[in-house]
This record gives sequence, structure tokens and C-alpha cells, in this order.
Amino acid sequence: MQQSRRDAGLVRAVGPWSLAAGIVNIIVGAGIFAVPGALAESIGVYAPLAFLACGAAIGAVAVCFAEAGSRVPTSGGPYGCIEAAFGPFTAYVTGTLLGFGNLLACGGVAAALADVVGSVSPPQYLGAARVAVVVCVIGGLAWVNIGGVARGARLVNVATLVKLIPLAIFVVVGAFAVHAANFTPSAHVAPAGLDRALILAMFTFVGMETALCASGEIAQPARAIPRALLISITSVALLYVTIQVIAQGILGDSLAHSTVPLADAMARINPALRALMLVGAAVSMFGWLGSDILCSPRMLFALARDGLLPRVLGRVHSRFQSPHMAIVFYCAIAAGLALSGTFAELAVLSTLAIAPLYIAGCASAWQLARRGVALAGEPLNFRWIGIAVLIGIAGMLVLIGLASRAEITGLGVIILVSGAIYLLQSRLRSPASETL
Repeated sequence: MQQSRRDAGLVRAVGPWSLAAGIVNIIVGAGIFAVPGALAESIGVYAPLAFLACGAAIGAVAVCFAEAGSRVPTSGGPYGCIEAAFGPFTAYVTGTLLGFGNLLACGGVAAALADVVGSVSPPQYLGAARVAVVVCVIGGLAWVNIGGVARGARLVNVATLVKLIPLAIFVVVGAFAVHAANFTPSAHVAPAGLDRALILAMFTFVGMETALCASGEIAQPARAIPRALLISITSVALLYVTIQVIAQGILGDSLAHSTVPLADAMARINPALRALMLVGAAVSMFGWLGSDILCSPRMLFALARDGLLPRVLGRVHSRFQSPHMAIVFYCAIAAGLALSGTFAELAVLSTLAIAPLYIAGCASAWQLARRGVALAGEPLNFRWIGIAVLIGIAGMLVLIGLASRAEITGLGVIILVSGAIYLLQSRLRSPASETL
């Protein structure tokens, strides 16, 4: 076990509420402002059931992550738990999947935010506006997080509060504009529509693994990690179901044809509320980027500390005690992806890449509990961890099965390539470097 070496120089300054805020912030991204319409198109008034089904699957995964994280709280989050349970090969492959998916998602969200902000600029300045937004937002967030995990966590707390205000207004105001007639089923649900709905709903729940990458800087992790996961996943599931029900109750059949359903629903009440929802979507994207840049570079940092990436990425800033080189490297690649505009074609694959990580994370909880591993005091010791493991793994296998053959093939290629790179690195690595 090398957790003490991996986290050396870092400060445990993140509490359960800050961690919960980070999880909520990174799960509740821009997707919830658009997904309700696509869900209604797929399965109509039954859309809230898709959120409940995916929430149950994600809840089981969260229980497993809470169990494993309470036993092995270290930088990289799930990567560190998987490494402790199954060794560096499995951890490297799943860590690569996590880093790959997060980089694509970060670049894509930054590009989407640039498009939203750039849309209000004159057409001749659109290109320059997009570049300015990407560089300023990602560069600014990098600067904040290089200044230390406490500063990055405070920004996430504020962003989470601000991004939830438009959603809270939508729920409170929209609840009084719901019409019971809008819940009448209009058509038979096709199996293909159900498959698409489940993938879309699962997409909106992905993200807790990213927030847990900062586990090496969480105070009293054996208690904080389970509490934060319980608070965040439960809150998000209830919020999603409520939003879907209200959107359906206001828009009825027209919800299925809306690309900005929350904004369109509020427009039925007051045009100013529509503008608020559009601003809320932009703020939500910014908040998502804040959480991602706080947490995802810790994945690179952990791999570098374990000798699986260049050592320079494992450096800690002498003043701010942050993994500054990993943050700079991650943000530079994410900015390049955002400016290249290549994320759209790989968005589904980046989401699909999380499923094997969740499977390995669930299995690691079982393995660590079976072996009695506990590196940070009394662990969670969830009584029905075996049931949670089975539900979590089954849910992720179903998610993979819903993907297309090309997407599954792409996922397999990434796994094979990352495994080959690890084996090559193992052969080239000198015995002396293994002891560092």
C-alpha cells in the first residue's frame, strides 16, 4: 500500500458538506436543463421512472464507493480503491478511462459554454469570443485551484448554490402551473425509446467519481465520504424527478419537442423566467467546470505519484500545497479539446467509459470489505454491501448493453490500448524506479 506516499504534501481540508456540494455541482450540470425534453420524446409521461431506475443503480454504486472510500481515502478516489483491491494494472486501466472521459467532458462543456456566451457577440467576432471564453474560464479556474484545495472548494460551494437557484425557482414557481391533463399517456412506448431514455437519464447522474478524486484532501474521510455521497445522490435523484414532473405538467406533449424545456416551461409563466433559465444553464456549465478542474487533475496526480505518468505531474506546490503541474497539464488539454470542437463525436463514448470504472469500483468495495482493509479509522461497514455490489454491477452491465456495437467496440479499444501501455511501461521501468 502506497497511499501515504501518494498523498504526501497535500492538506486534508475538505469537509463532508464541501464534498457533497462538489458532487452535486458536478452531477447537476447543464444536462438537466435539456434532458427532460429528450426523455419525454423517448418515453413520454413515464420519464420520471427512468430517473428513479437510474437513481437506484447509481445509488447502489454510491454505496459501494462510500464503503471503499471510507476504507482507502486517497488521491484519485476510485482509482486508489481499485488499486488497493486489485493491483496497479486494473487501477491504471480504470484510471485511464476516468481521465479520458473527464477530459473529453471538460472540453465539451467548455466548448458549449463558449457557444452560449459567444452567441451574444457580433457574428464577425464569434471565433475570437469562443477562444476568449475558453481561455479565460479554464485558465481562471486553473489559477483558483493552484491556489489550494480550500480555495477551489469554496468556489465550488458558491457555484453550487448559485446554479441551484434557477432550479429552485423552477420547482417553486412551476409547481403552481402544473396541469393534471398533461400527464395522460399519448402513445405506446417502444423498446428503443426506453433504451435511449435510460442512457439519457444515466448520463445526468454521472460525476460522483470525479469529485472523489480529491479524497486525499478530505478531512475525516471515513465519515465524510459516506455522508457526502448519501446527501448528494439522494438530493439529486429527488431534484431530477421533481423537475421532470413539473416540466411535463406545464408543457404536456410539447415537452417532447423542446430543446430547452425548462426555459420553455418558464416562458409559459413569464418571459423573464425563460431568460433566467438560460442564464442558469450557463452558470451550471461554469459550476461543472469548477468541480471538474478541482477534482480531475488529482487523477493524473495520483497516477504520476505511482510512477504511471511522468513524475513532473506528481509535484506539489511548495506554497499552496496543490498538485499544480497536474492542474496545468489537465487544463491545457481540456482547453485544446474545447477549441478543437471534437468533443461532440466522442460524448457518448466518454459517458460509456465510466461504466467499467463503476463496475471495478463496486467490486473493489466487496474485496476491501472482505479483506478488512481500513486505512482511516472505522469504515462504513455497510451491512448489505453484497446486494449493493450486485445491483451496481448489473446496472452498469445493462448500460453497456444499451450502447451501439461501434460504441462498445470503441470502449474495448481504449481498454486494450491502456492495458498495453501499462504492460509496456512495466517492462521499461527499471527496478530502481519501483522503489522510489
